[in-house]
Amino acid sequence: MNMKRLEFLDALRGFAMLWMTLYHFCFDLNYFGWIYQDFYADPFWVWQRCAIVSLFLFCVGWSQAASSIPLQPAKLESQYPQGLRDRWMSKFWLRWWQIAGCALLVTLCSYAVYPKSFIYFGVLHAVCVMLLLLLVLRYLGQWLWLLGAAWLLLFLYPPFVANSAPWNVLGLISQKPITEDYVPLFPWLALVCFGYAFGLLQIKKGWTFSIHPWAISLAVLGRYSLRYYMLHQPVLIGLLYLCRLA
Repeated sequence: MNMKRLEFLDALRGFAMLWMTLYHFCFDLNYFGWIYQDFYADPFWVWQRCAIVSLFLFCVGWSQAASSIPLQPAKLESQYPQGLRDRWMSKFWLRWWQIAGCALLVTLCSYAVYPKSFIYFGVLHAVCVMLLLLLVLRYLGQWLWLLGAAWLLLFLYPPFVANSAPWNVLGLISQKPITEDYVPLFPWLALVCFGYAFGLLQIKKGWTFSIHPWAISLAVLGRYSLRYYMLHQPVLIGLLYLCRLA
């Protein structure tokens, strides 16, 4: 895979992380009572969150296409050397367990801080499930564009409604559950499908993307997105708490 393309993807993911940090900084200011905003209903904040999650999940799909054995509908995984397939699966499961462990830690920590609205299916939980689904869905290749579009259509016109846990993780709901972070399969799996399909198209067409030198720092941030994601909120909350004590 072309190094410039990887740098661009890392920079895009890093931009999503930076945007998320600014959003969470404002959320924390609101939590400490230094500003007064409705993060749950004000369109300005709601649509920002949607854009951040969309960009991040698109990068999740794209990065899987970039790092895995590229599969087209007419190509079978058995055509690739066994060693190459084993190394890819080993890397996949190592990363998956890291994300799953972090998702569990988010649930435990959020329960300690927000016992009535703790996170039980946030972005990391969703990524864990979506990566498992992508193990099968990736065989669809470019048909993932159509699947993603159909997924969005089902979200807009749901065949049924499931407001109670655990079924509300599907996202076919009439009212949002009380939780601090909620990233259900509908509609968000569509963004992962789009990202993976775009990554396959990029590989097939040989597209390359360069980044401006000033964006190298974003690329570095994007390469360590999971660690950054787990640390940024404790650091922000800790610094704001110290400021309140001062």
